[in-house]
Amino acid sequence: MDIRKVKKLIELLEESDVAEIEIHEGEESVRISRTSTIASPVITAPVAAAAPPPMANTNTATESAPSAPNEPEGHLIRSPMVGTFYRAPSPGAKPFIVEGQAVASGETLCIIEAMKILNQIESDKTGKVIEILVENGQPVEYNEPLFVIG
Repeated sequence: MDIRKVKKLIELLEESDVAEIEIHEGEESVRISRTSTIASPVITAPVAAAAPPPMANTNTATESAPSAPNEPEGHLIRSPMVGTFYRAPSPGAKPFIVEGQAVASGETLCIIEAMKILNQIESDKTGKVIEILVENGQPVEYNEPLFVIG
């Protein structure tokens, strides 16, 4: 691949909002990214450090193990990605849905913005919106419950 083409690609990347580009030309390929993978290492905490080890207890009939946070009853629509949750297509616009509204499978429920890309999240079930679990503009994590559909 010609170095002039690579330099031109770098210039185009710097002038745009694109974070990464990968070009294949025959058997050659080049990937150019704005972010450095070396500068931001991923640090994870060990799972064992999050909770103390269970204590041996002979009286288990009256005590129960701590349960996971209570999740609402009904079909949960979860976030497929990390990003920012938006209920409407633009600021000041009418929300896609409100609590109590009937929704069809495939209907847009919200937008999650991730890396300057707006991703429409659609219902995977026909039913009624029982509860909206996230506030507008709030950051969401992967697999976080967003809606309860009944």
